[in-house]
Parts: sequence; structure tokens; C-alpha cells
Amino acid sequence: MSLRLIFWETTRACNLECAHCRASAQQKRSAEELTTDEAKRFIRSAASFSKPILVFSGGEALVRDDIYKLIQYATDAGLKSTLASNASLITKDVALKLKESGVKIVAVSLYGSTSQAHDAFCGQQGAFEKSLAGIKNLQSAGIGLQINTTITKRNLPELEAIGKCALGMGALSYHVFFLVPVGRGKGLEGDEITPQEYEDAFNRLYDFKSNFPIHVKPTCAPHYYRVARQRDANLREVVTQEKACNANLRESPFHEMTKGCLAGQGVCFVSYKGEVFGCGYLPVKAGDLRKQDFETIWRESELFKTLRDDTKLLDKCGICEFKKACGGCRARAYAASGDYLKAEPYCVYEPAGAKA
Repeated sequence: MSLRLIFWETTRACNLECAHCRASAQQKRSAEELTTDEAKRFIRSAASFSKPILVFSGGEALVRDDIYKLIQYATDAGLKSTLASNASLITKDVALKLKESGVKIVAVSLYGSTSQAHDAFCGQQGAFEKSLAGIKNLQSAGIGLQINTTITKRNLPELEAIGKCALGMGALSYHVFFLVPVGRGKGLEGDEITPQEYEDAFNRLYDFKSNFPIHVKPTCAPHYYRVARQRDANLREVVTQEKACNANLRESPFHEMTKGCLAGQGVCFVSYKGEVFGCGYLPVKAGDLRKQDFETIWRESELFKTLRDDTKLLDKCGICEFKKACGGCRARAYAASGDYLKAEPYCVYEPAGAKA
């Protein structure tokens, strides 16, 4: 299985206190964090068999005093180094250091299109303006911008507005994360959108990405790819009819499709203390970097072998005709039932096999 993307939680320390935080981030760094040497060993192992994107995340990765050294080490090893940040700590000097260490893109989290909405979401007044200042510093340094957001009932109405904000900032992409109730996010279970709201949001995103020149990627929402395929099939029917009339056709957004849930397949997550998971939201451990080599975990973990076998999916996910495109969110299934192979609990679709 080809490794495409590693999310590394370099630290749980952060300067903000976002209510939805997967990491339950803290103000101070933990003594359990991977040391510089341990981190380098992990990076060497990853680079020995693949050349994935390595996302330096947190918490807030910039609170690690060795972060530039580690980014440079990963870049020199041939990995594609990126950073996920709230950007509030990115001064002109920090942006230049990131550029020099090999960072090509920084993903910045915005939770609203206005300062009031964003600041309320992340629990700190003035955070929006600090993030905007950091974004300007990144752009001045020639570093590409990705905007991330996490969608709950609080900011669902702003789905398109945040995307337009990202577009106005010159972002290359807009990644929309849908809340999985882990970490501090468990306290927001009442803020989760309903299954029907998921369906409506997916259709809104499909329309948005069809009409605006920015790459849009829903995350922790594999059933989006079922909706997109259904919508694209309808579009192809219209396209066929219009081609007969020599119409000018817009390009289908389907060309950007990937598989839905990639946990343990093309993607994995490494915690601040070296535990390896399928993703940052599925708390079932695949291995431990302090006890095993990263490549061994990636290739031989029983968890990953199971996640890569869609014949093991249960209930309606197991019989769904879209399972190879979607697969359901294994983390959300685990949060709802304690079994990561159960059906995606926030999907309204009834497979054809279930109706027979």
C-alpha cells in the first residue's frame, strides 16, 4: 500500500484553546514528546520506502524549538514538508525560516469568515487578525496557502463564505473537516451536524467547487465522494445531451476525486509521543515508534491490514456499491459504536443491496 500522507502531531502544546480540538491541546509541552533524535529516526524510516507529504502539525508545531531543524531534515530526506498552523505565531522572520527549511505550503485554520465568528470558535479574541497577519507573512515569503476549517452547527451556514474568504486570500485549496467527537470535540457532540445536514453540506460543497476556482477537499467526510459520484453521473448525462447540441461545457469537478476514507491506507497519523494510528480521530493504535520501526508498522500492522480490506466492512457499508469510493468514516463508526468496521453513522444513503 502506497504511503501518501503522514500527519505528525509534533506537540500537543498550543497557544489557542479551540473547543473542537482533536488533540485537547495544552499550554505547555509534554515531556513525552518524541525527542529530536527519535523524530529523525522516524523520518529516516518513512523516507527509506516512500516519499510522502509529511504534515508537521500539533497542537501548534511552531512551539517546538527544533521545528525548523526537523522540517529541514525531512526535506533533505526527500519528503514533502508542509505545516499545519493557526498562523498567529508566523512573523516575517518565522515565514522566512519556514521557507528556508523547505516548506512549500502551510495549512492555516480559519473557522469563520469574520473575526467575531473565528475568535468565538477558537476561544481567543484577536486570533483572526493574528492569523491574517501570519498569512500575509507567508505569502510575502512565497509560501503557498491552504485554508482548513472544521464544520459544526456553529459555522455550517458559513461553509461557502469561508471558502470565498480562502479564495480572496489567494489560497490554493480549501479543506473542509467535519467534526469527529474526539479530544475536546467530545464536548461538542451537540454541535455535530445531523446526517441530513451532512448530505446538504456535501451538495453545497459540490456546487461551490464547481463554480469557484479553488481546490476543495472535504475531510473526515468520505460519503461526500458518494454524493459527488452521484452528482457527476447526473452531470455526465446532461453533458452527453449537450454535446449533441455542440454546447460549451464546464469541466466536471469529478477530476479531483480521491477515495473517501484513507485511514491506514494512503494516510496515517503519528502522535506527539510516537504512537501510530490510521488517522488522528481513530484512537486504535497500530504501533509505537519507541518500540517498532515505522516501516514495519506501516507494512505489518494488523489494524492497517484490516483497514485496507473493504470486505471486512459491516452493516450497510459492507454492502454499499460506493464502498470503494467512500468506505465510511472509520473513526466516526468507532466513536458511535466502539467498532471501527461498523457503518458510517452519519450517512443517509441506503445501498441498493439493502433494498433488495
